[in-house]
Amino acid sequence: MTDAYPNLQPILTSPIDWKWVRENYDDMVKYTAALKKGTAEAEAILSRFTKNGPKHPVYKAAMELGKARQTIFLCEYLNSEELRQEIQEGLNVVENWNGANSFAWYGKGGEIAVNNRDDQEIAILSLHLLQICMVYVNTLLVQKVLSEKEWLNKMQPEDFRGLTPLFYGHITPYGEFQLDMNKRINIEETI
Repeated sequence: MTDAYPNLQPILTSPIDWKWVRENYDDMVKYTAALKKGTAEAEAILSRFTKNGPKHPVYKAAMELGKARQTIFLCEYLNSEELRQEIQEGLNVVENWNGANSFAWYGKGGEIAVNNRDDQEIAILSLHLLQICMVYVNTLLVQKVLSEKEWLNKMQPEDFRGLTPLFYGHITPYGEFQLDMNKRINIEETI
């Protein structure tokens, strides 16, 4: 049926081979159950499947089933404007988050520059701490602004959809921080 869809020619490669799925269905269920129950590690199963290249019959069957799922999703995506908008909104959130991460983790271009596992863990945990602090303080800022009726009444439904604590224009990453561990910052007063 590829001739019936000339605009889709670049992505229509080969038909789904349902024979592989039928013949290996029981084993696919077995491996899936093992993963869900935690009796097998995904790494162990994948290494078994790809030991001599992707020739394992269950691997091939799973790939064919994956093609079917991708095709179904693509049809749903093309058919539903609402789904496309939802996906776009999700992508915007992720891109915003990645932008905030790049901004907050400015040293070494956001790359982990060491091979030591402990140092890598400290770097990632430090980034998580910065993220959490930024989101917390920004959430307090947004709550403070929206607690005022004047600002709350100006909000439209699309404004609420775009509301996020992932903004960082007010942060100076190269600033100097003076910590006094014996004193607590009253964030409510400073906001």
